[in-house]
Amino acid sequence: MNTKNRKIKVGISVGDPNGIGVEIILKTFCNKEILEFFTPVIFASTKLMSYQKNIFGFNSLYFQGVFKPEEAVSNKINVVNLWKENVSIEFGVSTSESAFMGRSSLLAAVEALAAGKIDVLVMSPINSDSLQSGDFPYSGVTQFLEKRFEGKALTLLKGGDLKIALTTQHLPLSEVSNKLSGKLIKNKIRDLNNTLIRDFCIEKPKIAVLGLNPHAGDHGLTGREEIEIIEPVIKECFDEGILAFGAYPADSFFVPKIYTNFDGILAMYHDQGLIPFKTLAFETGVNFTANLPVIITTPDHGIGYSIAGKGIADEFSFKQAIFEAIEIYKNRNEYNELKANALGKVKMDANVSIDEDLPLD
Repeated sequence: MNTKNRKIKVGISVGDPNGIGVEIILKTFCNKEILEFFTPVIFASTKLMSYQKNIFGFNSLYFQGVFKPEEAVSNKINVVNLWKENVSIEFGVSTSESAFMGRSSLLAAVEALAAGKIDVLVMSPINSDSLQSGDFPYSGVTQFLEKRFEGKALTLLKGGDLKIALTTQHLPLSEVSNKLSGKLIKNKIRDLNNTLIRDFCIEKPKIAVLGLNPHAGDHGLTGREEIEIIEPVIKECFDEGILAFGAYPADSFFVPKIYTNFDGILAMYHDQGLIPFKTLAFETGVNFTANLPVIITTPDHGIGYSIAGKGIADEFSFKQAIFEAIEIYKNRNEYNELKANALGKVKMDANVSIDEDLPLD
């Protein structure tokens, strides 16, 4: 699909309206020049957006109410009206009403993405606990997205040049070792390699794989997962042509002279990746749900109940999530076009007979 001559439609889900999600959306669009780069499609209601606009005093913002995402108008802040009722906001707490709004926004935005009515989706932070209902029988958003788009997601955290993927996510630390397997780690290395090539235009990415144990096992003294599982898989991937290296001790890896030598990093568990990432790139951090046929990003911060309604939330990470989604979308389309052209040339060359290749006497 050629995206060079049209604005990309960026779908936006509002997250939990009792958190900072709507506030950071409003602050992002206070700079009207941003509408020159893409067409926003917010899944909520004009009543919700106007209610919070008035609370925060963003009187210069105007919304284009539509009933379908395909009705979105360029150079306008489009809001797909999902409900007609007036809203009740209680900043700082999760309520059944805020859960309904957040869930409705997410489900509608994902369906629009699946139908191709928007090009990418940027999600404001949502409370996973509040999602649980009869129409959302999933433990979290990632599991829902994997089911809806029939893929195995790779959580990739990006801030500047730092890109960290996770092997396991929301597991108790006591369960991580039992969940690690050669197959799982190999799949994650492959997925990270493919993502770096396809979505970030890195031709031969270099990937660092972190160890699980202190000092990466210290030759078996502090754990044997590196010797028995992680390092053999790294060698297998390297032999396949993937530039994977490790296993590296996590405690000494995140210094500039080491981690900046790599295009991507694979952490074994949640905090092993998130603690250094948020320390080094919290203000610019974006969470990219990679390895799916669609592009979904979210700012790498939470719902912000403790500061909700105070007008002090920083929108920079949300804005980064928008532009990362746009850039990845363009990169992926360019990659797919180049791949299709190369495949077409191979097929055409295969149809040329040997005699046709010979020079005429």
